[in-house]
Amino acid sequence: MWWCARLWRSTIGSLGTRCTAASLTLGAILIAAMAARAQDAPDHPSVTVHGQTYTPRSILVRNMGGPSDQTMAFPPHKIIGNLYYVGTSSLSSFLVITTAGNILIDSTYERNVPTIQKSVEQLGFKFSDIKILLGNHAHGDHQEGDALLKELTGAQVAAMAEDVPALQAMKPGGKPHPIDRILHDGDSVTLGGTTLIAYRTAGHTPGATTWLMKATEGGKFYDVLLFTSLRPPVVLTSPVIEEFNRSFQIVRSLPCDVPLGDHPSEYHMQEKFAKIAADAPNPFIDREGCHLEADIQEAMFRAILAEQHGN
Repeated sequence: MWWCARLWRSTIGSLGTRCTAASLTLGAILIAAMAARAQDAPDHPSVTVHGQTYTPRSILVRNMGGPSDQTMAFPPHKIIGNLYYVGTSSLSSFLVITTAGNILIDSTYERNVPTIQKSVEQLGFKFSDIKILLGNHAHGDHQEGDALLKELTGAQVAAMAEDVPALQAMKPGGKPHPIDRILHDGDSVTLGGTTLIAYRTAGHTPGATTWLMKATEGGKFYDVLLFTSLRPPVVLTSPVIEEFNRSFQIVRSLPCDVPLGDHPSEYHMQEKFAKIAADAPNPFIDREGCHLEADIQEAMFRAILAEQHGN
């Protein structure tokens, strides 16, 4: 998490100037403290993938945007079948509708839970119908809101085993982080005829999870992949190197018609949303884009590794 904090501070400014100590969550305090230590670190290496050049900082800026992007609702919309977007401009949150209640993937920050609730209701669904809450990895911008969301809906919270310690340490306002079911690589979560399969694609966190589900549209089945972050840290240890090597192989092996991500920019949500039209093909069906984010992050991973080894 410290590398995320370092880049965050360097790109969106001092948290201390924007928040009072009383209003900061534990996660924000830790981010501010760790960012102060590393904010002047150089922004390298750079990689060019499919004609676009990236640095660690540029990827983080792309993902996080500014403070308003992290909290401002993006127009809620249908992606495909029974899957909807209910997140902010830069933090994804997905709603899966089933006949037995609904599943939410990623509560994001605790302060965003009312925003997610409003988006769910704007789509015509009841917030209280959320029965299961899932996450993609144990960082505050994706799962800090779990306790409040469970308090409001009673949803059962499921988490990958390797991320449990980090989640248990995530206590906004002192609230314990709820975990009702511990998942392992390959486990399934099923509700009302819809099944999501959890694949541990670790590296960014030990329990980072990519979710696979099927959706139907026009009488056809489509594989939907909800990718977790594959963004590498600036220092690669041997265990992390092993995790990333495994994870890149996994994500490239999974079936995919509709690529999604924990940050909308990873799958070009805004550009695709602008193409939604009644008689046009669904822009979120994007087989050619299924490995784009993996290409970017693996190139950065290899470049950091080469730099670390002095090549």
